[in-house]
Amino acid sequence: MVEQVLVTLRHNPGIDPILAIWDWRIAVYLFLGGLTAGIMLVSAWAVVANKDRELPFAAFQYSLWGPIVLSVGMTTLFFDLDYKLHVFRFYTTFQPASPMSWGAWILVLVYPVNLLLILANLRQGYPRLTEYLLPVPFAARLLDTTERFRRLIAWFTIPLGIGLGVYTGILLSAFMARPFWNTSLLGPLFLVSGLSTSAALAVLASKHPQERRWFTRLDLGLILVELVIVALLLIGLLSGSHVQLEAASLIFGGSFTIAFWLFFVVLALFVPLVLELLEIRGRAVPLLLAPVLVLVGGFILRQVTLDLGQSSEWAHYKNQFNPQLLERLSDEQRLRNATEITSPSGLPHRPSSALRQ
Repeated sequence: MVEQVLVTLRHNPGIDPILAIWDWRIAVYLFLGGLTAGIMLVSAWAVVANKDRELPFAAFQYSLWGPIVLSVGMTTLFFDLDYKLHVFRFYTTFQPASPMSWGAWILVLVYPVNLLLILANLRQGYPRLTEYLLPVPFAARLLDTTERFRRLIAWFTIPLGIGLGVYTGILLSAFMARPFWNTSLLGPLFLVSGLSTSAALAVLASKHPQERRWFTRLDLGLILVELVIVALLLIGLLSGSHVQLEAASLIFGGSFTIAFWLFFVVLALFVPLVLELLEIRGRAVPLLLAPVLVLVGGFILRQVTLDLGQSSEWAHYKNQFNPQLLERLSDEQRLRNATEITSPSGLPHRPSSALRQ
């Protein structure tokens, strides 16, 4: 065994002892972004599959909810930025290797395509709102045009919805230094979770019993898929390297065990799964409990994943320096303390390979 000594003067409360840069605002953004992706996919599929009669809420009204939900999520993301006036810099370049760059440009495309789908459904979905819009010049012609190309607009919405849903997971999985995040399953997991939460929201919002039953069955299947992806993710961690095993230990007896297994797996997945299964079989169950738990569970998944990833890392060391004492040192003393290690005899020496700053 080769023993190495790591000496550093770094002291950053956002990094030491663990990474703590992204808080609940990013979790809300990831949750609402995934929910928006699910809304886009559900509403567009209802149009493409000609489900206007079976799914009237999804086909004509649900598309309006997407930009509203996404705007709330974008607001929390904006509040998280330290340099808010520099947000325009995302759109002065495109970096193909950067998930954040892809996400920024996907969000730019989501709004206009969503707006076109809303206009195509406006007369049928929101007739009162249409009355306020018609006096605007060229509004009637615009509505006629979008209605004529309604299915084509829906087809364009589907890949954008998939891109938005997967991006919320790839944004985290691209961080290879965070073992819990660094898995290709995070993108599909967030996409399926976004579809599940959108189905649960449709159950709460729709006024048609037949449509609510259809979305209940859809959510039941999506929860099963989500459980399979979670199981594969855990198997990948447990069969991985030492750092993956350390990341897995955080939910197998570690500090995130209760949050992951009780609040997410049990309350947000298994309980809604049982309730929806009983409802489909005609049993009397609380109608609002299952969809509410699914929605809360969608947020818990993002929050737990965010915190877990920031707590898992490749190297662990303790900061042995008091930053208040370091501030009193002169520049010369700081340099000497950072580059010298005292030997057992009391004489300072400067190793070349055993010391890293």
